[in-house]
Amino acid sequence: MCVDEKEVSWSKKAEMFFADGDISNMRACGREILDINKNSAEGWAVVAEASVYLQEYDKAEEALDKLWKLKSQKYVSGANLRGLFATAAFYGAQFQLDKAMTAYKQLFYRFETGLKAGSWDEPSYSIMERGYAFYADACLLAGVPDKAAEAAFKASHTTGDLQRKAVYHGKALFLTNYRESGTARQLERHREYGALLRTEMKFPHDREKRMNPHSLRIGYISPDFRLHAAAYFFTPLLKFANKNQFSVYAYFTGNADHVTQRFKDMVDVWRDVQNKTPFQIAHQIFDDHIDILVDLSGHSENSCLPVLSYRPAPVQVSGIGYINTTGLDEVDYFLTDRVCCPDGDFARSFSEKPLLIGDCHLCFNPLTLRRLKAVGHDTPAKANGYITYGCFNNFAKVTDDMLLMWRNILDGNPSKLVLKNKTCSIESGRKIIMDRFRRIGGDLSKIELRPFSQDYLAQYDDIDIALDTSPYAGGLTTCDALSMGVPVITMAGWSHGSRYGETILRAAGLPELISKDDRTYVGKAIQLGQKIDQLNELHHELPAQLRQSRLMDNKSYMMDIESGYDRIWKAYCKV
Repeated sequence: MCVDEKEVSWSKKAEMFFADGDISNMRACGREILDINKNSAEGWAVVAEASVYLQEYDKAEEALDKLWKLKSQKYVSGANLRGLFATAAFYGAQFQLDKAMTAYKQLFYRFETGLKAGSWDEPSYSIMERGYAFYADACLLAGVPDKAAEAAFKASHTTGDLQRKAVYHGKALFLTNYRESGTARQLERHREYGALLRTEMKFPHDREKRMNPHSLRIGYISPDFRLHAAAYFFTPLLKFANKNQFSVYAYFTGNADHVTQRFKDMVDVWRDVQNKTPFQIAHQIFDDHIDILVDLSGHSENSCLPVLSYRPAPVQVSGIGYINTTGLDEVDYFLTDRVCCPDGDFARSFSEKPLLIGDCHLCFNPLTLRRLKAVGHDTPAKANGYITYGCFNNFAKVTDDMLLMWRNILDGNPSKLVLKNKTCSIESGRKIIMDRFRRIGGDLSKIELRPFSQDYLAQYDDIDIALDTSPYAGGLTTCDALSMGVPVITMAGWSHGSRYGETILRAAGLPELISKDDRTYVGKAIQLGQKIDQLNELHHELPAQLRQSRLMDNKSYMMDIESGYDRIWKAYCKV
């Protein structure tokens, strides 16, 4: 075996170790290559990439320095491709977004150039798969989710592994909701995901046996029975079920934490299925004779939809954990309400039938995860002499149109705006936010950027009025603000996900805070800021009002939910 063949052999072994998650041995392969040829670009690139994964950034930087001093890097080569990716990943891992983005652009340009020349082998496509996936994460943090979605779709198209293809495609679908919501194109892309999961294997269900009177078995499946945003809405489903008519099963596919045991204690049967394959989980659900299976993750991270593709239950529902359609023919219904789902709108953007819940398809119950604020307090403006607006939503939800509206609000009152999110936690992220606000003519002296922190709830004490985002409205952030006594101005949108703010505020008894267009949104935010006495009253009364509202009425909510379960079960039995 010649020197080049040995290098190729070790390079392929490095990819095998990466696939197995054995990063130390991946890096050892790079060192083996360097033992053969100390000037091997591939060797230094493998060492650099593996060192990034191991978070040994000094060793990664040293390897990258050696790599880019090699004359061979002026040529289009697989090593160059890996080197560009390792460089981008190195900067991205340290949240130097500007440098990472530059490196990714160079990577993509080099790949496209080599693609035309037919230069790439299978390992090169594997590197590009990672490149697109990592770039998607960087774009999301940088507040450009449209580019993140495009990159995730490219990762899906690049890989030949069907399971990873579906994972990337699902991630891309989730990311499309930040900018593109409720369109025919979105529905088509969701249906493409359903096609990726299509399997001939479906579990058989004996309709005649199921029609016999029995206590309905409801199964809830999720990776998020833990400290997670979606979990703030799970408690009523598990704890307040009518145990005389329903048996509650929970299938947990995630990593347990201190909250998990609390959920476990609420149900009749708990199944920890984290380490099982989707087929094995589906088989367990089938063996448990679940009548209605409710997916609580949708296309969010660690999706459970591959389980539902096997049709382990005769009736299957999705909702709460995701704001859009699943795209799966095997999912029969989507949990929603008449605010999020006006008559006639649903069929154009969902593959499922709507399972309509009376007032609001969400019920906020944070007590399983944290304590609730007991009483309100004075609005900060009384002491400050100016209004402090705030938005603690993910910055990826903030469009340029949203920034323009916020600029106009700030111009209408003596005021400032506090933004608090993960993008504000890094220097390059803060620069991105300030640059965007500057470009729409905003006064930078009126913006305060706060990093993400565990005490973010307490920081609502500094906020007079919270501002919701559109088209991807806040869910938990809106509920959190209200629970802390802070009113939220929202804008009702044209799609299911963009109406979350509206359905939450109506259920909380605050329809006056809902706007129908940009102009009304700006006007309501300015006007409420000018009514200090009314604003102060809201800050004092909201915590108690929220606890007494439909948004936190567990029993009424479950009566609506279980009435819905009865309806769809009877519909199944009549077919």
